Amino acid sequence: MRVKRGFKRKNRRVRILKAAKGFWGMRSKNHRHAKQAVEKALNFAYTGRKDRKGEFRTLWIARINAASRQNGLSYSMFMSGLKLAGSALDRKVLADLAVHDPKGFAALVETAKRAHAGA
Repeated sequence: MRVKRGFKRKNRRVRILKAAKGFWGMRSKNHRHAKQAVEKALNFAYTGRKDRKGEFRTLWIARINAASRQNGLSYSMFMSGLKLAGSALDRKVLADLAVHDPKGFAALVETAKRAHAGA
């Protein structure tokens, strides 16, 4: 006796086609094309979530660099000065300070300068 699978096969196909909703042409209509397109889209989404972390780090570094240069110090000198001073602030917090609290960031730059002068 052969197995026709019935609703299970239909449900699987419907799930794939729902995921492919909004895709162009046969990628949203034909199950075989949709399956490939959805698989690729899920893979891109996965790698995109990983890439986002690096993109944010790049943004934070650019903001810290711009703010520290306005206060007369390069990014690398600023970060090494903070390390010498024993600061535990990460780049995310430093970038937020650079944008929202320029006076507080300027105080950190002075701390980094003093740490370099003392070393």
